[in-house]
Amino acid sequence: MIHIVGAGPGDPELITMKGARYLAEADVVIYAGSLVNPALLDFCKEEAEIHNSAHMTLDEVIEVIARAETAGKMTVRLHTGDPAIYGAIQEQMDAWEKRGFSYDVVPGVSSFLGTAAALRQEYTLPGISQTVIITRNEGRTPVPDREKLRSLAAHHSTMCIFLSITMIEEVAAELTAGGYEPTTPVAIVQRATWPEQKILRGTLATIAEQVKAEEIDRTAMIVVGDCLDAVYEPSRLYAANFSHMFRDAKQ
Repeated sequence: MIHIVGAGPGDPELITMKGARYLAEADVVIYAGSLVNPALLDFCKEEAEIHNSAHMTLDEVIEVIARAETAGKMTVRLHTGDPAIYGAIQEQMDAWEKRGFSYDVVPGVSSFLGTAAALRQEYTLPGISQTVIITRNEGRTPVPDREKLRSLAAHHSTMCIFLSITMIEEVAAELTAGGYEPTTPVAIVQRATWPEQKILRGTLATIAEQVKAEEIDRTAMIVVGDCLDAVYEPSRLYAANFSHMFRDAKQ
């Protein structure tokens, strides 16, 4: 059996209980290199066979898993955050399907959620934004025209931008061209929930220079939106004059 496990954003205590149990039981573990906190490997048993996929091609990953399946061993494919978001797992699952391998997926805490926790920020504030866009800037991986940052900026929603910190100047320029004001708040969180976590706050007009000055060039989330600095309406859910199926309004 193959288990794809979301490792969470970095803090080893943020893996799910199921994910930790599978790691402890696994005979073979293939983990996503520098993106996964190596402290998570402490869950593994001493005799586990461990591979760092940063040094492997897809074919090599499939071959290791095929050998494990033939030998009746249990494998954990350990991915950072939640594997459904930029996890490069679909091609692996498709390959296993062709070979008739059984597998499942254990979700994890995505880094965009770890980032919200680090910022102590709710992304969806009443009257400000009720939509969160998860996206990335175009780099070596192409992005459809309708999903480019300039187009998405028209919504003025909260945006969590993955895998784009090295292009921060272009990101800021595209978002501004798409309709965000230059004064729109921006937060950068590098290695959210890791011990070396770093937070920067600025605006679309200032953030590129701040990132350059702090030499942040990898594993960082870009959050853009008015939720980061807003006067908002409190939620109606807990208002005294708001009724719902569990509570009557108080006069």
